[in-house]
Amino acid sequence: MAQYVLAFWNVENLFAPEGYPAREPWIAERLKNDLKGWTEDLFKTKVKQLGLIISQIGGAGPDLLGVCEVENRFVLETLAEHLNDLMPARSYRVVHADSSKDQRGIDTAFIYDSKKLLINENEIFSHFVMRRTGTRDITQCTFITKGGRQLIALSNHWPSRSGGAVESAGFRMTAGETLGYWHQRIREEKGNDIAVVAFGDFNDDPSDASLRYHANSTRERDDVENSQSAMFYNLTWNYLRQPVVDSVGTARTIYGTLYFNGDANIFDQILVSRSLLTGSSGFKAREETAKIEAIAAMVSHSKNEGPIRFGLSKGDAVKNVNLGGFSDHFPVSVIVEEDDAIV
Repeated sequence: MAQYVLAFWNVENLFAPEGYPAREPWIAERLKNDLKGWTEDLFKTKVKQLGLIISQIGGAGPDLLGVCEVENRFVLETLAEHLNDLMPARSYRVVHADSSKDQRGIDTAFIYDSKKLLINENEIFSHFVMRRTGTRDITQCTFITKGGRQLIALSNHWPSRSGGAVESAGFRMTAGETLGYWHQRIREEKGNDIAVVAFGDFNDDPSDASLRYHANSTRERDDVENSQSAMFYNLTWNYLRQPVVDSVGTARTIYGTLYFNGDANIFDQILVSRSLLTGSSGFKAREETAKIEAIAAMVSHSKNEGPIRFGLSKGDAVKNVNLGGFSDHFPVSVIVEEDDAIV
């Protein structure tokens, strides 16, 4: 029985160096203050730090990794190449589609091990999330195993809580409706037994309306298994709290995938279709393996903090960048098993 480690990580502000020549002019203008002092060396160090964590996800690196807050294909391929250097047994490649609507020019994407998964080049989609203005697209890709089975993944980065959680909630509800719509369309096109996983930084907790009512996700397994319409089972409830070891070797408990002003949230979530619960797709998600990948090196010793951030230069790298940091989010992961039967 083949096993796959599926993971997601908001890698936080993975931008090319300040003088990157192929940067879109509007992005260069909008981010000129944030990227001031963002040197080639800082970019390379950021990639190195990300690689340190990614190489430990699932014990030996993920087979499929959804990411967000990447600027473009260049930074994604740079990261994938570094991962291949770290893990010679892997052959990571990328799936990327530019998100032209996002105001900071950051994208959602995938990194996958081409020794274990292939992609259908004709089934890579970038779904617009539109309200009054655009935001990060939802990137969809069909992955194919050596056994010939299809797994459809959707990488999400929903609108932030800028301006207030309540005031901005409608934007995330729109993103939830968009995800729910495409889940239904996938079932209509591929059949009810198609395996679908949606993961991402949803900027909402699993109990919020955007996830429950608009994306149609729930913690009630029976509801998903018995539903005639497209519903997601939210694996996130499995890691509402998690014992970890921090960066100085002290045991502590974390209560979310990120911390803001001392409060924890579980914005980084994994949603799976009914067929990944029942096994009717030939795949089965092992619910008990869903977890926060709180690698010790990135866990703050302060109980009011979660991940150790790397930061962005913003004109003063000495003040704003922590060379020993990583991201403001923890990765999350789950193991999916594939039946040995020939398709």
